[in-house]
Amino acid sequence: MHMADALLSPAVGGVMTGVSALAIAYGVKRMTGDTVNEKKIPMMGVMGALVFAGQMINFTIPGTGSSGHIGGGILLAALLGPFPALLTLASVLLIQCLFFADGGLLAYGCNVFNMGVTSCFLAFQLIFKPLMKNMKNMKKGKTGKPNTAPQYIIIASIAAVVIGLQLGAFGVVLETLLSGITELPFGAFLVLMQPIHLAIGLVEGIVTAGVLCYVHRVRPELLDSAVEDAPIPQGLPTTKILISFLVLTVLVGGLLSLFASAYPDGLEWSMEKVAGTAELEREGSVYETAASVVETTAFMPDYSFSGDEAGSPLGTTTAGILGSIITVVLAGGIGYIIRAARKTT
Repeated sequence: MHMADALLSPAVGGVMTGVSALAIAYGVKRMTGDTVNEKKIPMMGVMGALVFAGQMINFTIPGTGSSGHIGGGILLAALLGPFPALLTLASVLLIQCLFFADGGLLAYGCNVFNMGVTSCFLAFQLIFKPLMKNMKNMKKGKTGKPNTAPQYIIIASIAAVVIGLQLGAFGVVLETLLSGITELPFGAFLVLMQPIHLAIGLVEGIVTAGVLCYVHRVRPELLDSAVEDAPIPQGLPTTKILISFLVLTVLVGGLLSLFASAYPDGLEWSMEKVAGTAELEREGSVYETAASVVETTAFMPDYSFSGDEAGSPLGTTTAGILGSIITVVLAGGIGYIIRAARKTT
């Protein structure tokens, strides 16, 4: 659901960049508490890399001719907490935009809002967190023990992902309307965007639930810390789970990405149905400047070697692994900088 610059007016793009910047700043401010410690910062880098790799895999939506990919907002929030999650996802989207030309620079603020704020802040706080707390407090018969059965994680994951993605899809439609994109009439665009992203959300919800059920089995304290907005216990061993996610990231980004669906994603599919094309054109100095910046910085556009229009398997694998490494460095590095700044104040 990465928006291109042509879907926005400069005014809407600028306003949404400001809105997302404020959300990120608020998240950074909240991260200066004890909730972000030396245990959580490596998780930011590793989970960010996993989401980067996961977003490279488009899965087919049967019977539609469309595909989708995970957004990762609920997955990140469920393991990191909402504020580190938003910062991590914003890092992923920035890397995708600048280095791989995935999503426009003018549209960056919209993409952060539609994929990050709606999931990490709204859906997590209003759907996932309350459901998990209520389910955890439910008692099992006469034992008096908290109910932590996997089905509750599955329910909370699917519900939060679907709601978050529905809000994000509606955000795309509303932003194009406010931008005056006449090729995408509000009603027709909305009727296509919401159902296709409902299907995508159901698949992502199942994937998210699978990962979180695994985490709950090996390190349930990670889920508890995110839901309670508390630090990961200092004595909690996390090396095993970090290594397992790093291995999964390499497999997903370096191997499974080769089998991504060739069908257009939900946004592109909806645009083709309404406007007859997924690539709209806009003229103006703002669009030209934004495109020029991305052309300069994107060393592997469309996750392939520069000039390789066919997209070789080696290029895809290289982009998946290299992008994951950059994400680990950026997301983890930002976490360490924030942590260091907190110690000096």
